[in-house]
Amino acid sequence: MASQVHVPAHVPAHVPAHALAFEFATATRIVFGAGKLAEVPAAVRGLGGTRALVVTGQRSGRAAPLLAALAEAKVGAVTFAVAGEPTVELAREGTATAAAEGCDVVVAMGGGSAIDAGKAIAALLANGGDPLDYLEVVGRGQALSRPAAPFVAIPTTAGTGSEVTRNAVLASKEARVKASLRSPLMLPRLAVVDPDLLAGAPPEVLASSGLDALSQLIEPLLSSRGNPLTDGLAREGIRRSARSLRRAVLDGGGPDAPARDDLAVASLLGGLCLANAGLGAVHGFAAPVGGMFDAPHGAVCAALLPAVLEVNLRALRARSPAHPALPRFDEIAALVTGRPGAGAAEGIAWVRELCRDLAVPGLRRYGMSEADLPALVEKAKAASSMKANPLPLTDEELTEIAASSL
Repeated sequence: MASQVHVPAHVPAHVPAHALAFEFATATRIVFGAGKLAEVPAAVRGLGGTRALVVTGQRSGRAAPLLAALAEAKVGAVTFAVAGEPTVELAREGTATAAAEGCDVVVAMGGGSAIDAGKAIAALLANGGDPLDYLEVVGRGQALSRPAAPFVAIPTTAGTGSEVTRNAVLASKEARVKASLRSPLMLPRLAVVDPDLLAGAPPEVLASSGLDALSQLIEPLLSSRGNPLTDGLAREGIRRSARSLRRAVLDGGGPDAPARDDLAVASLLGGLCLANAGLGAVHGFAAPVGGMFDAPHGAVCAALLPAVLEVNLRALRARSPAHPALPRFDEIAALVTGRPGAGAAEGIAWVRELCRDLAVPGLRRYGMSEADLPALVEKAKAASSMKANPLPLTDEELTEIAASSL
């Protein structure tokens, strides 16, 4: 939905009150295509890198081809494994390792956790200080003063879009919440999206990451901060996700090449959209859920998405029937069902059926119960993603979303 600009009284009368204004920022360079991983060593050298901190997921063996290629290109490498979702403590540890080893470039190869960790480490390596100096919500929220160390992001899942965003999500165990270290100075210098890296991904990873990507396309299309660029990217991403996600997960042989392309494109477009149009209540809840419980981000987003869509639609119809987001629900329905005349309810039913087919668990799976709902709602209201929801939701509506997602 187009950005709406409130024009102050001092603006000259000839400037139209509905003037469109927006900003779009992303990685310096994006390289997409099967086999593009092979281009990383030369690109690292081009960034001036001589010794890389290579941040990986728990399965660090997946980075073996990259490490061999870096060695052949005479780029030194030190590995740093991220076993789970990144924490404040892990960002401190990774930064200390990079500094002690004399690393001048950070390369992250893995899912969103590895990429967010690498992004945070690159920022802290260049700026110094502690993660809590810069972290939103639970930290001091100071602005970074220097560009991050050269950072290369290589996703091996198709969900977070973190390779093109300007923030890194870190969990604070003390505050039991996830918050972002955020700055335009954190945008990766290079994002390499190689769909071949999705081959062999476990079905549950494809499902949770793919539904995360879908939510990161739907929420920006409904966002109060959307713009024509993100609208177009979101539509294309939703169309690709809808036609390939179910097949990629449920076909026993894993995603074929066309499905890998679709899922990788959808994830990339979701990252571009969320970075430039914001998200909504799905991610407003997901951050505190991930901080309060040991719950994977993508699976949490998948559990929340149907209820968020239902409650938002009802709230808009009741309190803002002329809201420009309302027709977007019908548009989303047409995109996901492939039927031009589909209505909002059919689209939400399609999303709910997709989650059922992909065996998405409710939030009880991660230890949440009704007793946790009041604290969760209070934390969700303070989440930065909630600010871009199409309209503010009441405490009762937020509680309904959380309860329906258990």
